[in-house]
Amino acid sequence: SLHVNKGCIACLLGSSGCGKTTVLRAIAGFEPVTQGEIVLDGSIASRPGFTLPPEKRRLGMVFQDYALFPHMDVTHNVCFGLRGMSSTAKRNTAAQLLATVGLADFGGRYPHELSGGQQQRVALARALAARPALILMDEPFSNLDVELRERLGLEVRDVLKEHNIAAVLVTHDQQEAFALGDMIGIMQNGQVIQWDTPLNIYHEPANRYVADFIGQGVFLSGTVLTPDSIQTEVGVISGDRAYPWERGSKVDVLLRPDDVLHDPKSSLQGNIVKKAFKGAEILYTLRLATGTTLLALFPSHYDYPVGERVGLRISAHHLVAFVQEAG
Repeated sequence: SLHVNKGCIACLLGSSGCGKTTVLRAIAGFEPVTQGEIVLDGSIASRPGFTLPPEKRRLGMVFQDYALFPHMDVTHNVCFGLRGMSSTAKRNTAAQLLATVGLADFGGRYPHELSGGQQQRVALARALAARPALILMDEPFSNLDVELRERLGLEVRDVLKEHNIAAVLVTHDQQEAFALGDMIGIMQNGQVIQWDTPLNIYHEPANRYVADFIGQGVFLSGTVLTPDSIQTEVGVISGDRAYPWERGSKVDVLLRPDDVLHDPKSSLQGNIVKKAFKGAEILYTLRLATGTTLLALFPSHYDYPVGERVGLRISAHHLVAFVQEAG
């Protein structure tokens, strides 16, 4: 189950085929449900044997391909869903919304005269025009280049917050989900397996699948010493989270790249086998003397060649561990 409050931006995140778009279509009324209920504004919109038509759900939609009408100018695209208003009122509404999304002077242009980012802003303005209770967005930024995608995503978030409108966003981009979402639902095989804040999803994954799926990292075998400390081959790892395991239990500890720090004076050493420049940081793949591989994210002024041996220090304040799987 998941609950989206007014003004909340929720992201459904998962690999291809996990069911996130199907959930979005069910919320929109395009797919019937076979069990459970979908409740919008306190009223049942879907249950087995009943599906409220999409046009009666007070929803806005923003699609991956923008879905603008090519024969209409921007103003008429924004006005398209408005009913029971005079032409003047419709135009005023469109003008206000276009100003909100930064396109105040674009009302007379046609979709083919706009960039991808501008078309998506028009699509958002159209979705907002009818004052929906909820806006659904199906990978709306995936057709845009990286820089524009990040900038437009934050602009869309600001607009939604300004209007206090809830939204459900489907994406496979983890960074996008973390940047935009107040809540994130991780999906696997048609089920939401964790519904939580971005911070908790990253630092307190509900199970090994979520831990493995989110971000990068490696698992190290360890032995429980106390509820919040585990002995591993890189030393004792302690954190701010206590587990109910008995001393001596065998567990796997997740180490993310930001848990592995550069320390020239450390006795823990690793050989660099790969490096990936990330701008402000470099992601190193390091092999310990035992053969274990770690990932480490160092500031880019620590620019070491492949083959170099460097000192490491583990600083995993958020202890993430799971009982070792049998076999």
